[in-house]
Amino acid sequence: MTPPEPIIQNDPIIQTITPTTHDLGDFRVHRSLPVKDRTMVGPFIFFDQAGPARIEPGQGVDVRPHPHINLATVTYMYEGSFLHRDSLGTEQLIEPGAVNLMTAGKGIVHSERSPDEDRAKLSKLSAIQTWLALPDRYEEMDPAFEHVGEGGLPVIDGAGARARVIMGSLWGATSPVTTYANTIYADIQLSPGGSVPIDADAEERAIYVSGGDAALDGVMLQPQMLYVLRPGIRATLMSVDGGRVILCGGEAFRTPRHVWWNFVSSSTDRLMQAREDWEAMRFPLIPGDDREFIPIPQGRPKTVSYP
Repeated sequence: MTPPEPIIQNDPIIQTITPTTHDLGDFRVHRSLPVKDRTMVGPFIFFDQAGPARIEPGQGVDVRPHPHINLATVTYMYEGSFLHRDSLGTEQLIEPGAVNLMTAGKGIVHSERSPDEDRAKLSKLSAIQTWLALPDRYEEMDPAFEHVGEGGLPVIDGAGARARVIMGSLWGATSPVTTYANTIYADIQLSPGGSVPIDADAEERAIYVSGGDAALDGVMLQPQMLYVLRPGIRATLMSVDGGRVILCGGEAFRTPRHVWWNFVSSSTDRLMQAREDWEAMRFPLIPGDDREFIPIPQGRPKTVSYP
């Protein structure tokens, strides 16, 4: 019998997650979290890359109205745009380099659709969408929404790398986006031969290569894979030909979170209550987008439903 390979404690990577890919016709979605053996990385409990895709004239994306509880959604565009509407009455266009933070708290309904301007022409779509679980004390807070434009997020340049801090504090810069738990979230663009240090401040961290090439301490990383990093390890991220990388993570949650369809909670009873509330249409409606909705799925649901 071949003996098992020894565990190298200095290896910065402790887990590699291959995403599930959903083909939605016009574009693909690569979903890395949650998976069976890893629900969260810090507060991040859902991690999607949508696209990149070309959308023909007359076509568009329509994520119909659907509910959330006990979480915050974070939408970050690479290319293209979405028109966000929610039951608070928010109507906000998000474009590349900006961030939408929607805090569901005790309950919110929202939709995301391609704006009419994009539907009239050939357009592109590429985005990272994540969900953050809310700490126990914030799970049932009042819902909220905030938008920070491209110019409002700090950008750090140096050593062949350009990083935009989406949430939290990194490399001496702090994003203005609200955080409910200790959170780090950054969009890193590496030039050929560029590098950036990955510090060990956060309890849990992960790296996702959304395009191009990247290596961590000399170990090549594959695109569309989520790499969970060893706590306490510092490392150097670099690229040979140039790449784009997402760094995310934050504090480890002390109480587990449960996911059912579009709902996240520390309580399974609360998940079932939300299911009953959506079936009975007790959630508030979206002004101007109340003619459609995504129904509760039958049987075992996917984490999120698209039309």
